[in-house]
Amino acid sequence: QLQVVESGGGLVQPGGSLRLSCAYSGFGMRYHAIGWFRQAPGKEREGVSCISSDGDSTNYADSVKGRFTISRDNAGNTVYLQMNSLKPEDTAVYFCAADPWSSPCSMWPKEYDYWGQGTQVTVSS
Repeated sequence: QLQVVESGGGLVQPGGSLRLSCAYSGFGMRYHAIGWFRQAPGKEREGVSCISSDGDSTNYADSVKGRFTISRDNAGNTVYLQMNSLKPEDTAVYFCAADPWSSPCSMWPKEYDYWGQGTQVTVSS
């Protein structure tokens, strides 16, 4: 059974940092691209960042470039999203997802087949 599970969300003050983790499991998952997405209340789900199966290619939304860093540990079956200089507008439920087809990776949610349950990130003073 292919599965992804997010962790690491929480409450942080503006300017603070959080690191999200996406643990993936199941046959062949290490060959899937992984994406991070977020959805704020009343808004559509949007792509935040993605990473190719080998970890060599990454992409970021303009709103997070220079603040967020995605990385991948295939030995540990985990993808990380390091989030620095957090802003109130980063508040959302963050999801990770796996895409078996795109190469190197896609920022479009509809390309992804396997989704986690989400983790809440709240940036507030």
